[in-house]
Amino acid sequence: MAACSRIPMVHHFQLPMSTSMATRKLKYGPNKLSLYARYSQSPDLFTTRLQDSIQNLPKLLEDIVQTSINTGPRGALRLAQGIQTVIGVGSEWVADASKAASSSGGLATELQIGLSSPIYLRKLFERMGATYIKLGQFIASAPTLFPPDYVLEFQRCFDRAPSVPFQEIQAILRQELGKPIDTVFDYVDPTPLASASIAQVHGARIRGTKEDVVIKVLKPGIEDILVADLNFVYIVARILEFLSPDLSRASLVAIVKDIRESMLEEIDFRKEATNVESFRRYLESMGLTQQATAPKVYKEYSSKRILTMERLYGVPLTDLNSIKSLVPNPETSLITALNVWFGSLLACDTFHADVHAGNLWLLRDGRIGYLDFGIVGRISPKTWAAMEVFLASVGTGEYESMASSLIDMGATSSNIDTRAFARDLENIFSSIQDLDTEIIVTAAREPNTNATAVSANVVVDERQMNTLFLDVV
Repeated sequence: MAACSRIPMVHHFQLPMSTSMATRKLKYGPNKLSLYARYSQSPDLFTTRLQDSIQNLPKLLEDIVQTSINTGPRGALRLAQGIQTVIGVGSEWVADASKAASSSGGLATELQIGLSSPIYLRKLFERMGATYIKLGQFIASAPTLFPPDYVLEFQRCFDRAPSVPFQEIQAILRQELGKPIDTVFDYVDPTPLASASIAQVHGARIRGTKEDVVIKVLKPGIEDILVADLNFVYIVARILEFLSPDLSRASLVAIVKDIRESMLEEIDFRKEATNVESFRRYLESMGLTQQATAPKVYKEYSSKRILTMERLYGVPLTDLNSIKSLVPNPETSLITALNVWFGSLLACDTFHADVHAGNLWLLRDGRIGYLDFGIVGRISPKTWAAMEVFLASVGTGEYESMASSLIDMGATSSNIDTRAFARDLENIFSSIQDLDTEIIVTAAREPNTNATAVSANVVVDERQMNTLFLDVV
C-alpha cells in the first residue's frame, strides 16, 4: 500500500502514488490535528488475468461450439480411429517387448520408452493419416527443434505414405471425368509413381494426342480426416492460449489457423492448377522458359479432386550422380533454381512454398522442373512496400520509420505505440552495436595436396548476448 500524509503547519512530504486512490480524513484531540491519507489500490497480476479470462470465456466457448458443429460426426469417427490406431501400434510394441524380454539381450532403448520412441511414434503418425504424416514431415525438416533420432526416423514420412488400392482410384477418376476412363486415356498405370499424404500420382497417356501425363488423385476420405484433425488441433490451441495467456505472444492460434487454411486449400486441385499456370506465366514473361519450367495443366481433364498435368522426366536435385550425367556443372543448375525461385517472390502472384528434393528436378533437357504447387505463399504489395521502407530505414537509422514499416508488415499487434516501439528498436540496435566481438581465424594445410583451408569464427560475449535476447523477448 502506498500512502501520502499531510499535517498542517508541519513539514510536508509525499510518497509515490498509484493512479487508483481513496482519500480519508481523520481528526485527533483538542489540537484538531488533521491527517489526510490516500490509499492506492493496484490489482495484482492474478486478478487481472482472472478478469481477462472471464471476459474471454464466452468467445472461447463460442469457438469450441462452432468448430464442433463444423466438424460434425467426423470428429467422433476420427476419435474412434485414433483409439484403434493407438491400440494397434501399442499391441505391436507389447509383442516386440515380450519377444525382446525373452531373449538374453534385454529391452532395447526404443522399447523401454514405449510409444514415444521414434520408430513407434512414426508408425503411429503414418497410420493416423494425412495430418500426422504432414506433422512427421515437419519433424523431419526441423533438426534444430527435435532430437536427431526423431528427425532421422521421420524422414520415412516423405516416401512411405500408404497408397490407395487402384480400384478406388479408378472409381474417383470415373466420377470426376464423368465418362469412362478409356474414352480419355489410352491407359492409366495401376502402380502409383508416388504416394503422398493427401494424394497419389499415376502415369497415363491421353487418347488421341498420345501425350504422356500424370494424374494426381486426391485420396478418398482425406477431406473429412483433415477437417476433423485440424479442427481438433485448433480447439487445443485455443484452450492452451486461454489457460496460459503468455502463449498468445507466440501467436499459437494464428499459426494453427494458417496451417489449417493452407492444408485445406491444398486439397482443392483447382487452386493448384491456378498456381501452376501463374508460375508458367511468370517464366514466360521473364524469359526464363529456357532455364526452368512447370508442367502444363490439362484443365479439361482436371477437377477439384484430380489434376492432370504434363509428365516431366528428370531427377531430383539431390541425386548428384545422376545430375552429373545430365549437366557438367551441377552447382550452376542449383544456382539457377534458386534465382528463378527468388525471382518469383517479386514477379509472380504466388511463390512455391514447398521446395524440396521431390518437388525440384533437373530435367533431361537441362532445365529446372518445379513440381507440386499445392502449397504456395503470397506477399502483398503493401508488405513489399513496407519491407523496402524497413531496409532503407535500417541503413539510415530512422527508427520511427523502421517501427512503422514493421507494423505495416503485420510483425506486431495492431494497437502499438509507434514512438515507444521505435525507442525499443533503437535500444536493441544500440545493444547490437555495443557487443564485444572477436574474430578468430584458423588455417590448416592439407599435407597431400598442399592446399590451405582457412576458417573464421566470430566470438561474442555470452552475457551480452543473453541480455540482448531478453530485451528482444
